[in-house]
Amino acid sequence: MALRRIRRLGDPVLQKVSKPVTEVNHKIVDLVHDMLETMYTANGVGLAAPQVGVLKRIVVVDVTPEGNQPIVMINPEIIAAEGSQTGDEGCLSVPGMAGTVTRPNEVTVRAYDLSMKPFEIKGTELLARAFCHEIDHLDGIVYVEKVEGRLHEVNAEES
Repeated sequence: MALRRIRRLGDPVLQKVSKPVTEVNHKIVDLVHDMLETMYTANGVGLAAPQVGVLKRIVVVDVTPEGNQPIVMINPEIIAAEGSQTGDEGCLSVPGMAGTVTRPNEVTVRAYDLSMKPFEIKGTELLARAFCHEIDHLDGIVYVEKVEGRLHEVNAEES
């Protein structure tokens, strides 16, 4: 496993649409492991492949306080959304900043695991927010485009 450089707002790769994964090979498995290590090292709760410069539809998420329940999603798509929640959101590609974003309170995502076996997963509250945020990255959307009002600075303890 290796740490990957997290691309920052302004990097053109963050504005591009990612390509679907058609097969999982050792490069994809290595990428997923690197993404998890990078996310955990940066104290994030999610990371999309474009954030490390790879235009593939791959997302990793772990909202547990212990950081021990990673969710790996290949070619994820939101198939259902309900309710709404409004709150502060940050991004590893926009360090030190946060902004108010409204997202669904509950989403169902269809994706594939590392064996290319399809699965569905439901997320509520923070998990729903993380799913939406990371899947947006796959479509070249950074959360700052959805911020209501202005971005504000946060310190490491708040984010």
